[in-house]
Amino acid sequence: MSSSASVWNAPRARGPINWVQQVPGSKSITNRAFVLASIADSPSTIDGALRSRDTDLMAEALRALGVGVSGEDSIRITPNEFHGAQVNCGLAGTIMRFLPPIATLARGTVLFDGDPQARIRPMSTILDALRTLGASIEGDRLPFTVYGQGAPEGGTVEIDASGSSQFVSGLLLAGARFRRGITVRHTGDTLPSLPHIEMTVDMLRQARVRVEVTQNEWTVYPGAVEGKRWVVEPDLSNATPFLAAAALTGGTVRIPNWPIETTQPGDVIRTILEKMGCTVELIAEGDHHDLEVTGPVAPLRGISLDMSDIGELTPTVAALAALAGSESRLTGIAHLRGHETDRLAALTSEINRLGGNCRELNDGLLIQPAPLHGGLWRSYADHRMATAGAIIGLAVEGVQVEDIQTTSKTLPGFADMWEAMVSDNG
Repeated sequence: MSSSASVWNAPRARGPINWVQQVPGSKSITNRAFVLASIADSPSTIDGALRSRDTDLMAEALRALGVGVSGEDSIRITPNEFHGAQVNCGLAGTIMRFLPPIATLARGTVLFDGDPQARIRPMSTILDALRTLGASIEGDRLPFTVYGQGAPEGGTVEIDASGSSQFVSGLLLAGARFRRGITVRHTGDTLPSLPHIEMTVDMLRQARVRVEVTQNEWTVYPGAVEGKRWVVEPDLSNATPFLAAAALTGGTVRIPNWPIETTQPGDVIRTILEKMGCTVELIAEGDHHDLEVTGPVAPLRGISLDMSDIGELTPTVAALAALAGSESRLTGIAHLRGHETDRLAALTSEINRLGGNCRELNDGLLIQPAPLHGGLWRSYADHRMATAGAIIGLAVEGVQVEDIQTTSKTLPGFADMWEAMVSDNG
């Protein structure tokens, strides 16, 4: 970020945080629903969709391709034949990895570009896979061009998806519209964020698409995609900073409408917070459940955790670990070097900038207790880095977060929500 980026004074908690926080819909579910609705055989509606930069850019991209997108509280998607377009990915992995397979279905040329930071994110895995499946594509990173010629042949493709599960999900989401469907075989040693692939498979099956899954292999058969009503769950990963506020301050935070069964990786925060010393309870409220977390009076316990399936929670957990009373080792997250920023390097730099003791490992972070002090916390145009700075600011006087507005990528209004929570408990 440039030196001119705005700086936000993270509010310090003066006592236990006691709060109820409504959380908007899941970005991951919203953008998958957008994609499936765009290739369905009849119109769909999306209720509870997240409205954020990532999801607004997805809607704009689909409109540019010829899809009808209308409505506010309930979004109506009317499929249409795809045509040439220019697609702005912003910094959204779900757009730059999910829409190229859709663009191959178009009749026309589709140019993809995005934010400067997006141009360094890995893309060749999915673009090479699409070439193998019969698509014509120029380029290996943003900006790149897809020369749509109608549905490609499809078939079987082998990829190393160790850099991102989105490579698998992007291919599967469009697979029913390829003439022979798609079989994806993962050939790498590791597969990060497997729950996100499980979310993709679950949503395909909800749309009546036939999917078969074996070890490191997924087959989507050609056929119709059902238009339907999608109901989006709250974004559980976006809930985690608020739950962290309870954990750090010995207070109690409740998140309404927490799903009992979900494919969202953010649900694992319940187990993590329990291991760090919190009390965690799902409370029945009529026809739904709320999640309530109460933090301990004593300092949080450090944690040793394989986060390969839940990498998106790393900034929240690392912020808590930096303030815990014992060592934490977070592993299985080498793939975070290819996210919105290199999150391992960024977290190490910013924790240590405030006096912490964080060391980067080959596949993670080692964080040891150290007294923190105020100072600038850089966000690197990464929404989860920004919220991690806000968490540390609860317990450390004088933390300033650079470019808090980057949180609008997935949670517009975060700073206002955070300030309201802290001020109400001041």
